[in-house]
Amino acid sequence: MKAAFYTLGCKVNQSESEYMAELLSKAGFEVVSPNEEADYYIVNSCTVTATADQKTRQNIRKFKRRHPDSVVILTGCMPQAFPQAAAELEQADIVFGNKNDGDILDLINKYNLEHSRIVNIEQHETGDEFRQCSITKFNERVRAFVKIEDGCDRFCSYCIIPKSRGRVRSKKPEQLKEDIKVLAENGIKEIVLVGINLSAYGKGEDFNIVDAVKICAETEGILRVRLGSLEPDHITDEIITELAQIEKFCPQFHISLQSGCDKTLKDMNRHYTAAEYCDLCNKLRNAFDDTSITTDVMVGFNEESDKDFNESLNFVKKIRFEKVHVFPYSERTGTAASHKGDSVSKQEKERRASVMAEAAEKIRDEYFNSLIGKTVSVLFENETAPETFRGYTKNYIPVEIKCGKNIKGLEVNCTIESVDTANDICIANLNS
Repeated sequence: MKAAFYTLGCKVNQSESEYMAELLSKAGFEVVSPNEEADYYIVNSCTVTATADQKTRQNIRKFKRRHPDSVVILTGCMPQAFPQAAAELEQADIVFGNKNDGDILDLINKYNLEHSRIVNIEQHETGDEFRQCSITKFNERVRAFVKIEDGCDRFCSYCIIPKSRGRVRSKKPEQLKEDIKVLAENGIKEIVLVGINLSAYGKGEDFNIVDAVKICAETEGILRVRLGSLEPDHITDEIITELAQIEKFCPQFHISLQSGCDKTLKDMNRHYTAAEYCDLCNKLRNAFDDTSITTDVMVGFNEESDKDFNESLNFVKKIRFEKVHVFPYSERTGTAASHKGDSVSKQEKERRASVMAEAAEKIRDEYFNSLIGKTVSVLFENETAPETFRGYTKNYIPVEIKCGKNIKGLEVNCTIESVDTANDICIANLNS
């Protein structure tokens, strides 16, 4: 039997897809690309935006249309947040939420016995414990996304995630230690710790995100430790100081901004000001060498005026992020912001997104060009073409190199010789 996964959304979803894939592999399934013929097509959905929901529906219908005799499965955040809409998507033979990803094999077996459509969506509840989702490898890479936290308690006015993910809960350090040891033994060199609200790892417990980083860094075979997306108001001076003392820690911080306008931040129910965010960026750049700061920026939030947008745009230019993910506001039913309506037109959102993205890309291009002639340490992850290898610096700059020997999984020093801005990558030569 063959199973194919199509994953939408964040690194947490990618980690959960790997977990489900391993469950099926252990049961004798062959996991193949979604472009190949398969008996089961699993769509692991995202629901952050209406566009994400649309992609989910499109792919469910596409797989059923192209493979009418195959079983199409819908899971992830979309059915969790909008169970009725998911249940009505009749092209999905099996529907379950992210709370039940560990039940995928049982649900498949039940479907094969009963030959009847299954909709099994269990809602998150206060007091839920962290569900184990240990993995032993990661999609044939040397870098693994390891989920250590789930849920969010912040309730930003635009965000559906608390509904789709429940409250904050964390993987126990002893379980994390065991998981990382197994990954290292199986050839993983870099750990990326991920969570829905990663900064909240250990909330209500006697451990925190620094403890998780230390566990990974102290594991034999692990060369690097990286963090996923963080909330700015959770990064304390103490955390910065402790992380700066961990040699294997990668100084690349993805810190969610959403807006550089204080009025918009307040409307979004974000818990910081633009000035506080700027102060944090300065602290990080002072504490670490070659710090890279990336972010997410939303445009066209309800009641965002031209003045508000320009304030946010100027803030992004001021901080000079190494990379910015720009996206237009998408109203999510059931959120606080949805009760106000959506006052910015689709055309204006698209215009603002284009202006913001152009400014961010210009800064990134300037940053890449400033790296020419610089020696960097790169962990190479894969061979993209014969004798062509691609990897990342510690601050997450993509680098490509021509090399006659296999350097996959090796961390080596290179000198950046040029920049391919069209493909968003630096071209380097191996140091002799």
